[in-house]
Amino acid sequence: MIENSNWVVQKFGGTSIGKFSTQIVNDIIKVYSEDHGNNVAVVCSARSSYTKAEGTTSRLLLACELASNNNFEYKNVLDLVEKDHISNAKDNIQDITVQDALIENSKREICIVRRYLDASQVLGEVSTRTLDLVMSLGEKLSCLYVTALCQDSGVNARYVDLSFIVPSDYECKDGTLDNSFYTFLVTAFREKLSPILKEIEKGIKIVPVITGFFGIIPMGLLNGVGRGYTDLCAALIAVALNADELQVWKEVDGIFTADPRKVPQARLLDTVTPDEAAELTYYGSEVIHPFTMEQVIRTHIPIRIKNVQNPKGNGTIIYPSDQAKKGESTPPHPPVALTSSIFESKKKGATAITTKSDIVVVNIHSNKKTLSHGFLAEMFSTLDKYKLVVDLISTSEVHVSMALPVPDSDSQKALRSAVEELKRLGTVDVIKKMAIVSLVGKQMKQFIGIAGTMFTTLAEQHINIEMISQGANEINISCVIDENDAVRALQSIHSKLLDGPVNESFESAVNERLEQIKHMDL
Repeated sequence: MIENSNWVVQKFGGTSIGKFSTQIVNDIIKVYSEDHGNNVAVVCSARSSYTKAEGTTSRLLLACELASNNNFEYKNVLDLVEKDHISNAKDNIQDITVQDALIENSKREICIVRRYLDASQVLGEVSTRTLDLVMSLGEKLSCLYVTALCQDSGVNARYVDLSFIVPSDYECKDGTLDNSFYTFLVTAFREKLSPILKEIEKGIKIVPVITGFFGIIPMGLLNGVGRGYTDLCAALIAVALNADELQVWKEVDGIFTADPRKVPQARLLDTVTPDEAAELTYYGSEVIHPFTMEQVIRTHIPIRIKNVQNPKGNGTIIYPSDQAKKGESTPPHPPVALTSSIFESKKKGATAITTKSDIVVVNIHSNKKTLSHGFLAEMFSTLDKYKLVVDLISTSEVHVSMALPVPDSDSQKALRSAVEELKRLGTVDVIKKMAIVSLVGKQMKQFIGIAGTMFTTLAEQHINIEMISQGANEINISCVIDENDAVRALQSIHSKLLDGPVNESFESAVNERLEQIKHMDL
């Protein structure tokens, strides 16, 4: 049995900090630290006003782009960032001493970035290293603000900057971020936090507020990890502290059986497995990146998705159903024998349903001038050349159907170029404005008829299916339909497979089996 450590790591997103910072400090950080008696570590993303487009990270990326193009407008963008954060400090920090210190520290960090971009503008390019240094400003300003807000509310918070945690001469093997790199980070985080940990051991209550930006790396943090690096940082901090729980605070109550904005009957899920959460994330639900989950789950740390606007809610726990959590000697849900009885609930297998819009279906029929293996090789080489991602694929020897996400103008331009090249291989037709509907559930493979019910339901709604695919792990059944039918598909499938009580009545099960027998080819 793994012992509890009393540490809770709380990760807050940029829009949450932008809109609910006072509630975060008073109703969450302070409550867990003082009322619940936990040791709390806080990890912050760069602060946003109301949307990501207006957020600090987006503005800093724009400033880098302008500086590299010799456009002096980058100075105005930085002025906007400075004005926003100083105004925010004056509006929300009551203690003048704390407020003045926050404004001074914020101006100093912004001044450093100005010098980086001034040099980049002269050179006419923003290097990967400079981009990382500029990007780190967002998390620094956010954490300085949250630290000041905690101090203003009587919480003994300590600002922790991780932006130089990676040595400048650190080399990644084969140019990739492998497990050895993340093991190094966990050790480095533990060493960075050790002075605070020693004070806590002496009985001094301290809440470390840690930048979600964790260092300058050879290929750049954005290229190596992507914009989800703050979630990953929080996960690695949780591992370094041997935390009892990683809490990811969002603006929803947790993970639902479907998007509650589209399906009013959607239910909040108490728990999902990492595999289910990964599938839901990939096919449209913003949950948490699978790689982030992997870091904490392998060390038996559960992830809890919670709502900053409803801090007393239980949220949704992401954890394997066959592993024991800390403080438990056995898994909470031991394996249950499954039977093939026709009276078992058809609803038992599915966990949630999600949709992904902005999908384009590309059909390629080979002209047979290329051998079948060469046909597929050339096709994937072309897609790789234009950095196009394939979400779903259906193949035969000479025919391929693919569903590709095309969410923006850059992707559309890349798709047009790719299609022109693919025409060398045969006939190509493109179907736009499609959506992927994915039914996810770890237990689905144990139950017969779920896929049939899903597709029958779509047929009853007169919704045409363009493509069908099942994931190799058998916990996901997906199909491609017209984007205009997506909400209706969600609602109807949810009604059949995810609504209502778990157990069907005996009579209902018999009637369903009789209907199946009627349609059998005897």
